[in-house]
Amino acid sequence: MSLVTVESKEDLAIVRLQNGVTNAISPDLAEELSRVIAQVKKDKAGMVLAGGEKFFSMGFDLPKLLLLDRSGMTEFFYVFNQVVFDILTLPVPTVAAIKAHAIAGGTILLLACDYRVAASGKVLIGLNEIKLGVPVPYLADLILRRIAGDVFASEMIYRGEFVDSSDAHKKGVVNSIFPKPNVEKKALEIVASLAKLPTKAFQASKANRVEAIRSSYEKNFRAKNEEFLERWFSPETQALLTEAAKKF
Repeated sequence: MSLVTVESKEDLAIVRLQNGVTNAISPDLAEELSRVIAQVKKDKAGMVLAGGEKFFSMGFDLPKLLLLDRSGMTEFFYVFNQVVFDILTLPVPTVAAIKAHAIAGGTILLLACDYRVAASGKVLIGLNEIKLGVPVPYLADLILRRIAGDVFASEMIYRGEFVDSSDAHKKGVVNSIFPKPNVEKKALEIVASLAKLPTKAFQASKANRVEAIRSSYEKNFRAKNEEFLERWFSPETQALLTEAAKKF
């Protein structure tokens, strides 16, 4: 069974995470999503990234990742960051449809999209990495600070707390809020309207928007990714991750 499915709407794609209730990001899901994003870049004029009814994504699949040695975890982490980078730099419009909680890696995926449409009510969004002994991945840190500004981004990153979709909307992390049954429909409407714009002008405008992030990441990603991995395999972090994995 596919962990990532693609539903075509003429020249648009709804890309859906399908890894059970939690939509946890495993090595297999990251690899599948990488292939799907490459196909969207080749064939589609726009993309909606969607999750499930209870979780957009709970984040990294800790029970599976804790089984990996340094080599295996390194491969996964680099693939995941490349997926985020590929979504961020896709030359077509992208909208995240967030009907349910987006935690840690789930929040990182939605941040990479051009627009974020969330359900009203108790939909939690946040980056709790610091509580697990690791920094927020460098690329996600860059993106969040660009979207929300340094003050709110630092509050999210340093405290590791979750905010609901309403608060995320007020801070610009989410662009708009709708009742849950309307979220994917609205996301598709937004991406369709953007896809009708002159293609080359949109591509140039998007490239301008992400240029500072792209430049910083390409310059520093190896050192920053290795720093994350050093923390991941420290004894104190492994203990925190092992305890957190019990919630999956």
